[in-house]
Amino acid sequence: MPSYKKLLFAAYRTFMRCVGSHFDHRYLDPQAPLSERASHGRHLQTLSRIGNHPGKRILEIGSREVTGRSVAREIFAEAKYVGFDYYAGANVDVVGDAHRLTDYFAPESFDLIYSRACFEHFAMPWIVAEEMIRLLKPGGILFVETHFSFSSHERPWHFFQFSDMGLRVLFPEPFGIECLEAGMSNPMIGRFSRLADEYLRYRPIAGLYCHSEFLGRKVRSVDRFDWRNQALSTLVQDTRYPAPNSGDAVLPPERPAP
Repeated sequence: MPSYKKLLFAAYRTFMRCVGSHFDHRYLDPQAPLSERASHGRHLQTLSRIGNHPGKRILEIGSREVTGRSVAREIFAEAKYVGFDYYAGANVDVVGDAHRLTDYFAPESFDLIYSRACFEHFAMPWIVAEEMIRLLKPGGILFVETHFSFSSHERPWHFFQFSDMGLRVLFPEPFGIECLEAGMSNPMIGRFSRLADEYLRYRPIAGLYCHSEFLGRKVRSVDRFDWRNQALSTLVQDTRYPAPNSGDAVLPPERPAP
């Protein structure tokens, strides 16, 4: 970046630090929960407290060093850490396809399984979720961090973006998972560009969050997963799609009596 651009960017950041706190809250979605112990800035400390103990087996899915040096082997120095990735590289112990985790590891063989910034790159994330659950011991912990709002990257394999509710659905109670925390972190401010449709140009966009997170515990083993046999109300935790022009949910019409 040329020096004058660096100066302009530094001046912009200084300006935003001074005035941003006065209007940033206007861009938050009051119905979107903010992650706490599972947030982008805190989850590694949380996972280390949970898993860094002798005899614990840790599996990281997507462990290869891509954007910087991994600290996984340091924060899990007392445990047995295994790094899994699609490609060989630094911090990778096993190379393979995350959609077929049980081809590489025995069921219920890990105490903690986690993945960071990878679920958006899985072609079938619901399958990866099932495989993670199968590998987790009863009482074990799983954690997923991925993106809710983020720039297009690592194409063409950038398939999905996830909200906190999306992650809850991927790891539902019928599959033996208890949600400990689900939320989003790192709020963002956006706007449509001049290349957007005319009626949208330059309009601000609220409710953007860079990261979404899910922290859960396996409370029981489930022999078979079948998405088609799951009640929608169970998967969405008895929430309802907002009703048109009303805060009340619309109930489906009753069937006429025969």
